[in-house]
Amino acid sequence: MAKKKVLLIAQEIDPYTALSEIAETANKLPLYLNEHGCEIRILMPRFGTVNERRHRLHEVVRLSGMNIIVNDDDYPLIIKVASLPGSRIQVYFLDNDEFFRRKSVFEDSEGQPFDDNLDRAVFFCKGAIETVKKFGWSPDIVHCHGWMTGLIPLYLRTAYKNDPLFQPSKIIYSLYDTLNQVFPVQEFTEKASINNLTAEDMIAFLHEGEVSIHKGAAVFSDGLIKGSELISESVLKTIENTGKPVLEYFNHAEMGKSYIDFYNAIETESLVGH
Repeated sequence: MAKKKVLLIAQEIDPYTALSEIAETANKLPLYLNEHGCEIRILMPRFGTVNERRHRLHEVVRLSGMNIIVNDDDYPLIIKVASLPGSRIQVYFLDNDEFFRRKSVFEDSEGQPFDDNLDRAVFFCKGAIETVKKFGWSPDIVHCHGWMTGLIPLYLRTAYKNDPLFQPSKIIYSLYDTLNQVFPVQEFTEKASINNLTAEDMIAFLHEGEVSIHKGAAVFSDGLIKGSELISESVLKTIENTGKPVLEYFNHAEMGKSYIDFYNAIETESLVGH
């Protein structure tokens, strides 16, 4: 029986960047999946807070060299890699001097969100998909963690919907009790619309006149996971009408098996529905 191929895309992973419980989940989950016969690829941003020397990052020349277009500007994409501590599982870091060299993650020294956080998210999400295309590797499951990955489901179901590499893939989006970035509707519609996407394609991200990354990601995903024990009512309300299967919260000790069972259920449901 072929190994299940799982692509994990996370905005933070312990020990490289640890701002919230996303980091611990994104650290423990691949270890469990690997131990239970899954084939894993992991992608995350190479934020300036990541210590390259300590974690032994090095550039993957065969994957680097692409340019990612964000808001009509080209930005070079550099790919680096390191092994997840305690394993041979490789973590691929997406890097760009313009977006990720600063020594903080999402906020400036005054605690204000960076003005270009949306540009950074678009770069990361599109860059992640293009990196997997360079792998030439077709994932069975694409599992996204954190608001910064929230455009991945949209892109895979619209701009990349005809790409044979991703057509078999099922998309899982984990919801956490973390800060959700707020963007002006017009700015979001213009900047997130890669590859000739239109404003109509962005409608799923609008909720009561504002942008909801979680809602849009939920609409374009095949299944949702509650990654936090407590999630705000506003987030839950935005997703409850999507009709997508939802896995309730499990702690880290119980998470692994529950997640694999959920992956299998999503794949089976898709086959039955088809």
